[in-house]
Amino acid sequence: MSLRRLHHQQPASFAFSAANKARVEKEIAKYPAGRQASAVIAALWIGQEQEGWVTKPMIEAVAKMLAMPFIRVLEVATFYTMFNLEPVGKHLVQVCTTTPCWLRGSDEVVKACKKHIHEKPHTVSMDGKFTWMEVECLGACVNAPMILIDSDTYEDLDGPATEKILQSLRDGKTPKPGPQTGRRSSEPEDGPTTLKEKV
Repeated sequence: MSLRRLHHQQPASFAFSAANKARVEKEIAKYPAGRQASAVIAALWIGQEQEGWVTKPMIEAVAKMLAMPFIRVLEVATFYTMFNLEPVGKHLVQVCTTTPCWLRGSDEVVKACKKHIHEKPHTVSMDGKFTWMEVECLGACVNAPMILIDSDTYEDLDGPATEKILQSLRDGKTPKPGPQTGRRSSEPEDGPTTLKEKV
């Protein structure tokens, strides 16, 4: 397992926006008095949504809000891989390369990311629009290979389909999430195979 550390360059400060501070306070209110530390994951997630990554000043702010020692919040941030500990582009592209996706061609998806974003994962593209990384199962194995971009999944991919999605995002458009082959949901690629007879 790789060691996860905070990025060597950190911003000088962090503050939740008014709207996000209210969201964190709403999360804290879900727990009984003295148990506000239970909102730590939610608070870090809201902070990451705001900044794109988790910074040391953010961890300090969350620790203060939740009356937790800094080290306890740091432990959470560095343990869960859902938290980005370094700057990312406007769009975070997570490529599933677990066995089902690999067997169905995730190597071509990775090649498309290397071509259109950067040769190295975890690197922000020259235009600041993208960062890509390989991840473990994203939970849509039946529609493999797939990627998660921000909070949308794109499934049934190949190299050209991935390139088309990335170009659409680069052009400021929002590509339609879900299967990219025209099939609906996770039905068989050749259409329904059962319950076809009319009663």
